[in-house]
Amino acid sequence: MNEELLEQLEEWHEEDEFEEIVDAITEIPEEERDYVLISHLGRALNNLERYEEAVEQFLSIQEEGKDDPLWHYRIGLAYYYLDRYEDARRAFEVADHLEPGDEDTLEFLEWIRNKTAPKPAEKSNAAVSYTDPDVLNFWDDGAPEADKYVSAPPTDELIESVEEALVFKLPASYIQAMKVHNGGIPRNRKFPIEGGAQDFIEISGILGIGRDKKKSLCGSLGSRFMIENGGYPEIGVVICDCPSPSEVVMLDYRSSGNDGEPEVIHVDKASDYKITRLAANFEAFISGLE
Repeated sequence: MNEELLEQLEEWHEEDEFEEIVDAITEIPEEERDYVLISHLGRALNNLERYEEAVEQFLSIQEEGKDDPLWHYRIGLAYYYLDRYEDARRAFEVADHLEPGDEDTLEFLEWIRNKTAPKPAEKSNAAVSYTDPDVLNFWDDGAPEADKYVSAPPTDELIESVEEALVFKLPASYIQAMKVHNGGIPRNRKFPIEGGAQDFIEISGILGIGRDKKKSLCGSLGSRFMIENGGYPEIGVVICDCPSPSEVVMLDYRSSGNDGEPEVIHVDKASDYKITRLAANFEAFISGLE
């Protein structure tokens, strides 16, 4: 094996030059590519979101990779982003068996459990419709802290300005909700968690679109303030604070990109910033509040 090439591949990986890795390895005849090179190729294809091709490469070295936790982790990642959750679960479970306690592996296994569990919107509770005039009963405007959250409905110009400041496009369902009632304290503030250490997470309020109120997205106690001062991950937008000052609910754009439809997650700073997936989107999160 050419040690200089391996060093170059690692350097490109550190610099996110994944196309360079793919080009360099595919220039080598297939019969001359060994386990290490194909592993590098599969990893680069994963990073380029070319998951079908990555799976093909990993399967070509399946026999050699059967005792390698990284092989199982990497093919599990590809399966996960192809929505092949059962295949992904099996791969991550083997990775965890071979290398117990790896945080990334355990995180993927938790995401898979959440994705394959019954969604909150599938429960008997009626989903909230923001086109229904009765939606205002969703909010507790008489709560003592409500005024810190509630702003006038946002204009299109304000929405665009806030999105630019946050560097993320807000979900259409969230914008629709805020145009009816811009932030506030819901009457139902508990979101059930199945299979977790606790039965539910609780929110204090939902941040509206604006800058004037302290607890709005760009307010003095808003998303950027909580992320920068609380050390929360730079993966999206904080939309809810919680009774515990070490917890927040966020829109998570890792899978969708900054302009896509984000998932909703809970982040617990006190538990080493543990991430728990709550819902596939904002509307499902709102519908699941009890």
